[in-house]
Amino acid sequence: MATILCVDDEPGALQLFRAALERLDHRVVAVTNAEAALNVVGRGGVDLIISDYHMPGMSGIELVERLREDGLTLPVIMVTGHGSIDHAVTAMKAGIVDYLTKPLRAQQLQHAVEHALEHDRLLRQNAHLREEVRLLRGDRAIIGDSDALLRVMDVVRAVAPTRSTVLVQGESGTGKELIARAVHDLSDRADEAFVSINCAALPEALIESTLFGHEKGAFTGAVRRVAGTFERAHRGTLLLDEISEMRLDLQARLLRVLQEQEFERVGGTEPVRVDVRVIATTNRDLRAAVDAGEFREDLYFRLSVVPIQLPPLRRRAEDIPVLAQRFARLAGEEAGKAITGIAPEAIELLCGYDWPGNIRELEHAVERAVILTPGPLLQPEVFRGLGGGASPPATGGSPGGTGTGGAPLITLTSLDIRSAEAKLIERALEETGQNRTRAAQLLGISVRTLRNKLNG
Repeated sequence: MATILCVDDEPGALQLFRAALERLDHRVVAVTNAEAALNVVGRGGVDLIISDYHMPGMSGIELVERLREDGLTLPVIMVTGHGSIDHAVTAMKAGIVDYLTKPLRAQQLQHAVEHALEHDRLLRQNAHLREEVRLLRGDRAIIGDSDALLRVMDVVRAVAPTRSTVLVQGESGTGKELIARAVHDLSDRADEAFVSINCAALPEALIESTLFGHEKGAFTGAVRRVAGTFERAHRGTLLLDEISEMRLDLQARLLRVLQEQEFERVGGTEPVRVDVRVIATTNRDLRAAVDAGEFREDLYFRLSVVPIQLPPLRRRAEDIPVLAQRFARLAGEEAGKAITGIAPEAIELLCGYDWPGNIRELEHAVERAVILTPGPLLQPEVFRGLGGGASPPATGGSPGGTGTGGAPLITLTSLDIRSAEAKLIERALEETGQNRTRAAQLLGISVRTLRNKLNG
């Protein structure tokens, strides 16, 4: 069953549409002008539009153009009582799925609707398959057979067919987004959109608009209506990455969307209904954030219906060899090198390292080794200096010198707190290769706090 919006200024035509489509168990919404049609589409949930070509005010073609301007790609069937080749060519150039002339027979309309819905389904399915191929070629598959990983995958397979929200927690670089994608791919939403948003990476002023969209004129620069991530993820999955960095006031709005499955765009008053499965990820202890008053407890319980705790790589060391071999093969293909594998001594070296950056750090280390190696087999030498060769600062030594591990100590030219803080932040960013998430962890602060200090 699909929701079909019928737009025609002739009541008789709308009666024909309704009678023919309801026989196929479709839900029909009928309006008499394009302006009303835009309002219906704005509320969400429409699968197909059947529109008259000639209507008072805005024409059917102008309606389609407005939809495209708003970023909506709904399939449209155009109907006209004054058919011509020029009209048909114009309609097809506008992206119309089918073009019918009046008078219509019910069977003709039913056939066109089923064709349009199937065409749209195949387009979405092909897009999904292309994405799957891209993910496989990009090595986004979940690799490993350690007990810790297998337990996680058991939970993924159990929760995927449900509508429950999922909270994925784990250190940076453990593959939280891959787990979220696996939940989506194993669900009945796999053919629909998977939309991801990083709550820590967006400027705070844009988070609300990004999540919920905005109406034309809602703020300076809002020249048209824009759909937010919730609308784009309709019938699919929305990943809220680093959810712990979301502002408290927006957490209240998010809670309402999860409970009611509806919201208003920024600057709007009409409710927009959506069907979205939400998965949230964080590298922080969200329960501790709740206890510290930094995260809403009711939202925490709503998100963590099914919690998944990803183990760090050091707790699934038996997966390191197969991961490293896979990364070496992919990096070799990317660099145009015929890499045959990794020497046993090098594998032993990799398995003995603690991997504070987890799988992401392993991938980068292998990629660097592939670039530097002169031969087809990765030897231990190309993995020397894991972690950048940096050691934690020693507690002794002279100012401006080096500690026992060789890492330079921080030199303070004054006792000014802000100056000391700036140097600590600079040192943390150097230690982590400008990775703000890891730098924040080293400093014991949130990513948002670090971002504010850098911007201040």
